[in-house]
Amino acid sequence: MMAANFTPRRVSPRVGETYQVMGDRVTFKALAAATGAAYSLFELHTTPGMGTAPHLQRHEDEAFFVLEGRYSVLIGDEQVELGPGSYVFVPRGTRHAITNIGTGPARMLIMITPGGNHELFLAEIGELIADPATFSPGLPPSEARIELAAARYGVEFSPDLDYSNAA
Repeated sequence: MMAANFTPRRVSPRVGETYQVMGDRVTFKALAAATGAAYSLFELHTTPGMGTAPHLQRHEDEAFFVLEGRYSVLIGDEQVELGPGSYVFVPRGTRHAITNIGTGPARMLIMITPGGNHELFLAEIGELIADPATFSPGLPPSEARIELAAARYGVEFSPDLDYSNAA
């Protein structure tokens, strides 16, 4: 194994490439290029009723840590409710979904291991936001665009899903 030459890194609040992904705001905090592909880290901002439709990733494990608000999380066939400070791990190949069940905005950190693949998927289906302070959800990408990107990056959605709430 080749030794990595990394330097410590600090990322301030509200800093990082930010995308609108299906109505949610996703800020890239640590990318595979800076972690030796060990992981990618995202901050997710979700408005009430929004989140991700049931899906699975073939190539990555995923961990969620709630910072603010309340989420309903589907893991396999189990539905759990998470609030601030809660954590959940989803191994690759496990069906999962999240929904903001609160009355206000919710935020969580999402770590994907290994890094790289999922950040490319999110960037491909998302729209880069020039000024995250002025974010307002827009129209979701077409189902065809999502399906092509999902196939390319090993993300599987159920064929009968409504993509307006998928990420």
